[in-house]
Amino acid sequence: MEIYRLWWEEVARLLPVILVIWLICVLVIRWSIFASIVKMTEWIRRARRGEMTQQDSLPKGHLFAPLTREVTQMARSLTAARAAAGEEARLRNAAESRWTPERLKEHTKAVLHGRPLVVVANREPYLHTRQGRQIQCIVPASGLVTAVEPILRACGGTWIAHGSGDADVETADPQGRLKVPPEEPLYTLRRLWLTREEEEGYYYGFSNEGLWPLCHIAHTRPIFRAEDWVQYSRVNAKFAAATLEDLEGTESPCILVQDYHFALLPRLIKEKRPDAKIAFFWHIPWPNPEAFGICPWARELLHGMLGADLLGFHIQFHCNNFLDTVDRMLESRIDWERFAINRGGFTTWVKPFPISIAPEEPAADPAPSPGSTPSGREHLLKELGLTVQYLGIGVDRIDYTKGIAERFRAVERFLEKYPFFQGKFSLVEIAAPSRTLIKRYHDLGEELGAEAERINRRFQNHGWRPILFLKKHHSHEEISRFCRAADLCLVTSLHDGMNLVAKEFVAARNDNRGVLILSRFAGASRELPDSLLVNPYDIDQVAEAIHYALSMDPEEQQERMGRMRETIHEYNVYRWAANLVSELARIRPLPQEEPLSLRSPE
Repeated sequence: MEIYRLWWEEVARLLPVILVIWLICVLVIRWSIFASIVKMTEWIRRARRGEMTQQDSLPKGHLFAPLTREVTQMARSLTAARAAAGEEARLRNAAESRWTPERLKEHTKAVLHGRPLVVVANREPYLHTRQGRQIQCIVPASGLVTAVEPILRACGGTWIAHGSGDADVETADPQGRLKVPPEEPLYTLRRLWLTREEEEGYYYGFSNEGLWPLCHIAHTRPIFRAEDWVQYSRVNAKFAAATLEDLEGTESPCILVQDYHFALLPRLIKEKRPDAKIAFFWHIPWPNPEAFGICPWARELLHGMLGADLLGFHIQFHCNNFLDTVDRMLESRIDWERFAINRGGFTTWVKPFPISIAPEEPAADPAPSPGSTPSGREHLLKELGLTVQYLGIGVDRIDYTKGIAERFRAVERFLEKYPFFQGKFSLVEIAAPSRTLIKRYHDLGEELGAEAERINRRFQNHGWRPILFLKKHHSHEEISRFCRAADLCLVTSLHDGMNLVAKEFVAARNDNRGVLILSRFAGASRELPDSLLVNPYDIDQVAEAIHYALSMDPEEQQERMGRMRETIHEYNVYRWAANLVSELARIRPLPQEEPLSLRSPE
């Protein structure tokens, strides 16, 4: 009995402590877990109904971090799907046929019967670099990536590219594969590793010191070295082997080969897989036969390209030049009516496909109210240290084909002729360093900096600078801020296949304001006649265009910009991809008079 009495006394003594602990646990669970669950439930309910606002946020505790990430991604997908469905309904009501990622996905499934696409390009859409002890995933600044990446996002498949990031190896599997985009994997990126000798010879040497200046009329002499050609051939063979490995087990695969880095690749693949359908898109201009004939290996390059079923260029003029070149250099039959080339019983079709972008409606800057914080434009000017009334922008890689020096001299001439704008107008040149291991590019960056400084010294007063030269890489979001804030955008390419900067500037102007000054030597000039078209070599003409743009009536701005925006939304990158894939799918193999040969023409 004494034991029982002691036991009950202990229970009675500990019971209040147990009750207090239990109460504390209940309150902790209630406040930290149950409240978070209630908040998350309410958040999901609002997301399902489409009632989300930017103020709504999920619990950020460590306990719910994995769930928070997944739910956030799900909500983004749901929001995107809802927006796409609304856009489709709007277009149906308006009897329009605008291409969207969803429409491209369904179209590609129908024409390719579910076969995945394989894209081969030198540039990878995502690269990993070291930032201190951290590894950062970045999207490289590239018109090709801007245009092609949305296709694989919509259709799935594989992108085969050179792994150039210093942390690329450790973020991929042993075969160089990884799923991308990182936040929502939709397709496979396969990275190939090149030796230093291969990269210097194939990329910096033959591709960018040889073919690039050869195809652009920019008065820089192309350089061709036998050792660069050896590396170019070797790397093309390496990419062909990797592509063929990825195609094992796939019947009648569809391959999109991108750009001048891989002129030999179509023939190399076609020899091993004659059932493959190959489209080869040349992103830069194609010169006349006399100019292309400068290349010592011109016939070998043409022979390789004609292994493709379909060859695409930006504009018809480049198609004409290509057919003229083949007619002059290779034994073949040219069908000028249908723009086809028959060589050795195999037919290659040559067609124009003007490339575009995937325009997204940018968020508008909030309308200022009395006593409110400055607008996006005012914030940007303050960050740049500018107090000007008028802002012009240029967005380029540092490249001698972009006409940046001519642009600077046009600004100088404009300020000479119209001194009223001195102290009121500045050009911000966003210039991303490019190919700096090539001496011509390294020197060009120094030359442009010196030219900007010369003009600034001539005009600057009270802290005003007519040219602000930002020689560094900027993200897509940062560039969009500049595009929305600018009064005009100067695209003064001396020679360009398309130039997507012009289209990105137009896409950013959801206010239907701003003026695009565009070189008539850029392919985009064929599609954007409402821009102010100029000859970039005519400095006075460009200066007059700047004056006209800054003096243009707002109604005329809106009319011009509205028509250009309609064009780039109607003829977007999804339409470009659909046309390319549709043409490729329509091609039927013709009887071959002789087997394809890997040997270059004699």
